[in-house]
Amino acid sequence: MAKEYRAKVFKSGNSVALRLPKALGLKEGDEMVLREDRGKFEFESAASKPERIDLTGIYGSCPGLKPLSPEDRIMEPRELDWEGKLLKRD
Repeated sequence: MAKEYRAKVFKSGNSVALRLPKALGLKEGDEMVLREDRGKFEFESAASKPERIDLTGIYGSCPGLKPLSPEDRIMEPRELDWEGKLLKRD
């Protein structure tokens, strides 16, 4: 059986806000998705954005590494063997 909580709606600036109980375990800044369907409301945690990896700290640690020139990026056509089937790329 689902737990039931009471929450209070209040005015916040030009909007209304819903004060949720601490027992739900939400933190300040958590993003939520709210759905309304025929007068019933549902909310759930929004999918978090994947964090970006900061590589600035390792820049210069590989002195022999340099960016590829446009000519070096061109690949030669070659035959590929996927699942025992020989495929020829043109």
